[in-house]
Amino acid sequence: MKTKLFVITPPFTQLNTPYPATAYIKGFLNTKNIESVQADLGIDVILELFSKKGLESLFQVSGFKFDIVGNEISDNSKRIFALQDEYIKTIDSVIQFLQGKNPTLALQICQEDFLPEASRFAQLEELDWAFGTMGTQDKAKHLATLYLEDISDFIVECVDENFGFSRYAERLGRSANSFDELYNELQKEPTYIDSILISLLKEKIETVKPTLFLISVPFPGNLYSAFRAAQWVKQNHPEIKISMGGGFPNTELRSLSDKRVFEFFDFITLDDGEVPIEELVDNLSSRAESRDEKRYKRTFLLENGEVVYKNNSLKHDYKQSQVGTPDYSDLPLDKYISVIEIVNPMHRMWSDGRWNKLTMAHGCYWGKCTFCDISLDYIKVYEPVAASLLCDRIEELIEKTGQNGFHFVDEAAPPALMRALALEILKRKLAVTWWTNIRFEKSFSKDLCLLLKASGCIAVSGGLEVASDRLLKLIDKGVTVEQVAKVTRNFTEAGIMVHAYLMYGYPTQTIQETVDSLEMVRQLFEAGVLQSGFWHQFALTAHSPVGLYPEQFGVTKKTETIGAFANNDIEYTDATGINHDKFSFGLKKSLFNFMHGICFDYELQEWFDFKIPKTKIHPDFIFNALEEQNDFNTKPNAKVVWLGGKPSSELFTKSKKGRSWEMMALTFHDKKESFDIQTSKEEGEWLISILSKIAVSGSKNYTFQEIKNDFESELEDFELFWYSKPVNTLREFGLLVL
Repeated sequence: MKTKLFVITPPFTQLNTPYPATAYIKGFLNTKNIESVQADLGIDVILELFSKKGLESLFQVSGFKFDIVGNEISDNSKRIFALQDEYIKTIDSVIQFLQGKNPTLALQICQEDFLPEASRFAQLEELDWAFGTMGTQDKAKHLATLYLEDISDFIVECVDENFGFSRYAERLGRSANSFDELYNELQKEPTYIDSILISLLKEKIETVKPTLFLISVPFPGNLYSAFRAAQWVKQNHPEIKISMGGGFPNTELRSLSDKRVFEFFDFITLDDGEVPIEELVDNLSSRAESRDEKRYKRTFLLENGEVVYKNNSLKHDYKQSQVGTPDYSDLPLDKYISVIEIVNPMHRMWSDGRWNKLTMAHGCYWGKCTFCDISLDYIKVYEPVAASLLCDRIEELIEKTGQNGFHFVDEAAPPALMRALALEILKRKLAVTWWTNIRFEKSFSKDLCLLLKASGCIAVSGGLEVASDRLLKLIDKGVTVEQVAKVTRNFTEAGIMVHAYLMYGYPTQTIQETVDSLEMVRQLFEAGVLQSGFWHQFALTAHSPVGLYPEQFGVTKKTETIGAFANNDIEYTDATGINHDKFSFGLKKSLFNFMHGICFDYELQEWFDFKIPKTKIHPDFIFNALEEQNDFNTKPNAKVVWLGGKPSSELFTKSKKGRSWEMMALTFHDKKESFDIQTSKEEGEWLISILSKIAVSGSKNYTFQEIKNDFESELEDFELFWYSKPVNTLREFGLLVL
């Protein structure tokens, strides 16, 4: 029997671009000639709901609430209900605009008499200053986003309290140590959102006719919909086998024992999905009948009425070079919608624009952070992909998707591989836009940042976590606040935006350290070296060093009981006894203002409604750290690269005190301007020769030592020449030491 796979991401993950797991799996299945169809039911449900027909139905469904309990409904929802004709009239054109298909609508939206407005628009007065720097398209996109969020607020209050654009019934996934609450919810009648999901799923199952149904669950906010989808298929197509994989089971379901889960799923697989899925496909094919037993890779299933974990496969996991290029076919790439929730140019990147997702390296090359699940394979097993293969995949994806934007979804992209990738992109003359996640380590020199920018890198995000050197050491982050400041400065000066992940409530963190951490963040934004950030509260996870060795971090687990369902987030008490929750609002509100470039002069106390201590951080700590000059020591094995073109040259004679000598004027053409340098004739000739050798298009990489040797084979005093004014000018225009 030939196996046909249907692979989905259930609602909801992202509006602007597909979550990549299904595309990765389909790309792998292509290498094995296994037929598959993929779907992103999240965007499918959103487009069905946010349409003229969808809103007509939505307001009809919500209408009975107004008849029965009108007084319990907020004035905001009453206003939206009263304006329903305006929403129904405008919704299709707004969605088309956010899909990039109707750009002229921006002019109407910006006049602010086209869209109906409810409570989300109240914040506009505070942000009037921002619209001076936003173009018409961006301003319209932001206004259209507020319009959608108003409708979302209405849905949450009047139709389905679990609705959210990038998550659905997330609390059921987050509080899932026991399966009881989720199971009970699944026994109820499907909600209005469920009914849309089921009607779309029914249509797709009948079209695809799969034998194996794979559901990828990346986050807690996808879990409920995954079970709803599996439930409907089990009830209506019991012949189809169903498997769950993805980020949520990989972290949360490693000790699964609740039998009821297998009323919905036949299999749950962990970690890299390629071999587990390949074994399931083999088991469902006629070949399996000739085997002594079925083989599985990291798979939970029900056997003799009990949950068992099987890992008897003889196959090794595939190398990253063997898994194929992600395949986005079947997904409606032209129908994703770009939204701008916050006008901050870096923060919007997660919700605005279509990005092809790729990975530079499997796992994390650092793999030491004590809050992170470093004992699990998705972090622990580090394996980089060769820059040439990455570029092959980039070119293939550009050809197939028509999109040249790339988001490398690494745990932390390795600097050496980023350098190699940038050089390869430049060598192939590819015009791409890309961004990724990094560690703020000192390898990111000024020149490396300039190289990354030249190759199309526009932004990086990285974990500053707690901006306190004591806690960074305890986390084993391998960086200091001062180092982070310098690295963010290097990126920012190169024209690359920087987003910092920030953490509060780490074990043993004092109130003073939280206040000092906020002051560090304030100074980084004020200095202009951070463009965006996000605070999240520390969570104790079972597979992190803090979870495995709590006594080393002053933590006491509240319970050691392993849940029959999810088992990752652990309740605990911290030796400090501090209630870190109370800092959440003040930290996030201050950051929101800093991201908009305002309120740097506020006292930190003003962000909190309870007494906090004064910061102990010197007001110029970050400023002073950035003032320190880089040293002039160049490593002999550093690579030297010239990003510019070939100069034109002209000889002329210079005279002084009756003595004449030949000089050379070299003219270079940069993308923005032309500039000249002057050298002696001999130095000029050597420079023209060496620049052609070290050009980024060259086949060989030259080290600083090789260049020095080459110079000294003909001339003298290399250091004097290298630190001279002409070479310093070239350093500003693309002569890089990496």
